[in-house]
Amino acid sequence: MLPGHFYFKSIRLKHEAISVFDMFKIGVGPSSSHTLGPWRAAQLFTASLEQKKLLDAVLSIEVLLYGSLAKTGVGHGTDVAVQLGLSGDDPVTFDVNAIDPKIRDIKEMRKLLLGGRHEIDFTPSDDIEFLMTESLPFHPNALTFLVQLKGGESIAETYYSVGGGFVVREGEESSNCTDVTLPFPINTSDELLHWCRTTGLSIHEVVLENEQAWRSEAETRAGLLNIWRVMKECIYRGSHAEGYLPGGLNVKRRAAALNKKLLTGKHYTDYDSWIKAIVEGGSQFNYILDWVSCFALAVNEENASFGRVVTAPTNGAAGVIPAVLQYFVLFCNGNDDNKIIDFMLTASEVGSIFKKGATISAAMGGCQAEIGVSSAMAAAALTESLGGTQRQALMAAEIAMEHHLGMTCDPIGGLVQIPCIERNTMGAIKAITASQLAMQSTPDFARVTLDGVIRTMWDTALDMNSKYKETADGGLAVNVPLSLSEC
Repeated sequence: MLPGHFYFKSIRLKHEAISVFDMFKIGVGPSSSHTLGPWRAAQLFTASLEQKKLLDAVLSIEVLLYGSLAKTGVGHGTDVAVQLGLSGDDPVTFDVNAIDPKIRDIKEMRKLLLGGRHEIDFTPSDDIEFLMTESLPFHPNALTFLVQLKGGESIAETYYSVGGGFVVREGEESSNCTDVTLPFPINTSDELLHWCRTTGLSIHEVVLENEQAWRSEAETRAGLLNIWRVMKECIYRGSHAEGYLPGGLNVKRRAAALNKKLLTGKHYTDYDSWIKAIVEGGSQFNYILDWVSCFALAVNEENASFGRVVTAPTNGAAGVIPAVLQYFVLFCNGNDDNKIIDFMLTASEVGSIFKKGATISAAMGGCQAEIGVSSAMAAAALTESLGGTQRQALMAAEIAMEHHLGMTCDPIGGLVQIPCIERNTMGAIKAITASQLAMQSTPDFARVTLDGVIRTMWDTALDMNSKYKETADGGLAVNVPLSLSEC
């Protein structure tokens, strides 16, 4: 193993204050680690130049992409994200419909407006290099910015996209450096359970107390409802968008067709009347199962189309939590703002424990680190939301991850389409099943703990061959001919 991997693990053992809004980020698809992370890295680098008062002195910029970012960067839009980040655009607010025109203009004009104000010569095909055979030891998702300044000086800064949109600059110890001191510091599920027992609070109540170290309770609640709004809009959009996904695989969207089939003869005009029509369709097992799949498909088809999504905790796994939360809202009497907020608080804490104890990056741990983690987050949140105890919620998270262990990341063509989109439906269903099992079980008799399964996940990640870590060098990516690929 490379020395940097030991270092990467060692920083994970230190306490890291992670907010719910670190786990749930509004951004643009198709990948949190390959799109959102490099976008943020480019923004951070531009801000660094500005802070040093060097932005106006820049003559040229060259971007080097290493490892997984190089091998699947084109399919994940890494080059696009870097250009937008250097241009000063923000993934939360930038109009996704303006992405293609802007990238086309940069290519045709061979000019880039650095930081939104300083024009430099920039030819994407020459100035963004995909170093397919090179990797840096700290993390497979690495990119370096090389800058030539007026006067002959040069600057180089390296950043690592470590999963879920988190970014670490070389030389920093954490992607979330902060002076925040939490009333209930948590690195493990045992520590979370300790605080629940000591205070008598539920998981979501402990998390809400911690969030007040950053902002008021009212701001947290408003922010989470805004996250849910973006999720709902994404589900609705994806459930009505037809056609084929970009990228050349000719993958046909399925959510819209499934939505039509399930609502044959029903009339609606907006999201609210749509969900009313869904609920009126009944509560048969197959019917609900189809809707959970539809919700997950919808989100990840939007994600694959450079749509606006929420990392939950990543873009590749962005459909699991919205699908399970929508299931809770529609079929489990969860259509209440407070219940939705509580669901998201619980989910975020479980996700942060996985990030601290293992990884949420497929380039580090395979798909178990994305779909597996999102399924565990959703399972815990659903369990507590349905009245389960704290221990049952953590048991549900363990069950969900236990049955994702070893899942590889093998995207065909380097695109977040096959098998990624369908895997979100599986992750959502597994989360619901794990919740049901935990609710009908006594945690006293459980032989596997959540902390134990997180350690196992990390061990599995370290043992996993790199070709199964978002490189498109193994698995389905090499065994399914591109010309025959169909979802």
